[in-house]
Amino acid sequence: MTDDYIKHQYTPILPKKDEWPVVKLSKSRKEFIQQVVASSMERIRSLTGNQLQALKEELELTLYRERMRIKQNPWLVDPDDEAKFWSKVKSSLLAIGAEQQASETEKKEKYFEILRSIILRYAEEIASNFKHSHYKMTRSIVTFGFSRLLNTARVKGFKSVFSNQYSLQDKIQIIGETDQLRELASRGTIVMVPTHFSNLDSILIGWTISTLGLPPFIYGAGLNLFNIQIFAYFMNALGAYKVDRRKKNQVYLETLKTYSREAIQFGCHSLFFPGGTRSRNGNIESKLKLGLLSTAIEAQRANYQESEKEFEKVFIVPVTINYHFVLEAPSLIHDHLNYTGQERYYSESDEFSTSYKISKFLVKFFTKGSDISVSIGSAMDILGNHVDAEGNSRDRQGRLIDCRDYFLSNGKVTVDLQREEEYTKKLGRRIVEEFHKINRVFSSHLVAFTAFRLIKRANKKLDLFSLLRLPEEDIYLSYDTFKEATAEVLECIKKLRAEGKLHMAPHLEMPLEDIIRHGLENVGMYHARRPLIRNDQGNIVTEDISLLYYYHNRLDGYELEKVI
Repeated sequence: MTDDYIKHQYTPILPKKDEWPVVKLSKSRKEFIQQVVASSMERIRSLTGNQLQALKEELELTLYRERMRIKQNPWLVDPDDEAKFWSKVKSSLLAIGAEQQASETEKKEKYFEILRSIILRYAEEIASNFKHSHYKMTRSIVTFGFSRLLNTARVKGFKSVFSNQYSLQDKIQIIGETDQLRELASRGTIVMVPTHFSNLDSILIGWTISTLGLPPFIYGAGLNLFNIQIFAYFMNALGAYKVDRRKKNQVYLETLKTYSREAIQFGCHSLFFPGGTRSRNGNIESKLKLGLLSTAIEAQRANYQESEKEFEKVFIVPVTINYHFVLEAPSLIHDHLNYTGQERYYSESDEFSTSYKISKFLVKFFTKGSDISVSIGSAMDILGNHVDAEGNSRDRQGRLIDCRDYFLSNGKVTVDLQREEEYTKKLGRRIVEEFHKINRVFSSHLVAFTAFRLIKRANKKLDLFSLLRLPEEDIYLSYDTFKEATAEVLECIKKLRAEGKLHMAPHLEMPLEDIIRHGLENVGMYHARRPLIRNDQGNIVTEDISLLYYYHNRLDGYELEKVI
């Protein structure tokens, strides 16, 4: 991966919208949902052993959890008939239980009818509502709006609003294996797996996909985002299917996984955040949610089982999104500290809670000098082996591998859930490795890491939570000490880059004084209480040590703490 970034809009690999898999899926939405329902039903039958008592208990547990969700955690986006639907399910279950004359087969069929109604409701909620006209409009709005903000900020005078002197590619830098991604998208089905730090990620990735000339991807977006009107419009327009993290019951989870697997088999390029949710502590995700990830492996095996799809391959493409600052950082780190510190911290509200706050953030972001980069990693197969430009899998020695062999038993492709579970774990580990390799270190990450490690070194006897309770006014670092340590950490980062273990932003090649100034200007630049500044006395101080800890964590996992 080089320091060059994409400065132009690629031509579409599929110019006609009717060729887009997501358009084909939307046209057959009703039939596709029925397929998801049927496949989910079979999956639940298998999990319950098709036993009456097991099925009854699964339905009762689903009902209990859903009624608790409605009571304890309702959202505006929930359907108006939510309580009514589940009351009907309860009545139906009670009625079946009260039947004395019905045979076990008759009861089982009635339970399956209830199960089908629940799965159908879930599938209808999950399914995307992609419309090409909305997608086209959203793409134009995002590109035009962001470009106007960018040029208004950098070009003085009235004409700045209509200036095109600066492009979004100057602000949002796309680097990495873009040509390989485009080639493989023409040869198979892409499953893109990005890091996740902000609610802005979904729109950012959607814009990236469009810039690279790729057809729209489907992707899972948190149902909570549909509470916000402006986000709901963008999510629907960009092909999002809905993921409700409140629903933990087996029936919902299997329906969600089935939707993802069937969509990948259908040929839709897919995107999901394998971390499951935004990184609460600022780390690059190291423990991934494997549920949706497993659907890529299941889809690949199913393709091998179907003779007409035997040669259709699924490619996994890791992506890291690199920010100088994250709007939601204060609430995210406080959520993390609440959880790990046994409620010793008070959780603030989410900064992305209203359309007004999002709009305010976007204006401030584009009128500041801070940049974003999107790093596209090398594509892998579903076992984590890198693939070449033609999509052939290769081992670490460059030898060809046939992925079909991984699913063979007695010479035939077979279903082995335990085997596929191990494959999913292996793929998860490989994605984490690639995240760290393609991570692009910014000056803000460097200064935040160095400052926090120096503060920790000066307070060796304190555990993390005691350290974070120190009064900010009592914390300062002499500039000379900070500068010396920054130089040492930077030297180590350069060595890691030479070994191919991470990537560096070009501004880290500036003179050290300029790097430090750039980092201090950009780290947490939007926040009212800055995580790191240089005060009037020339010392390095923090106005919010928890935020400093959050931004420091971006370089966790590289053993850089050994430098200080």
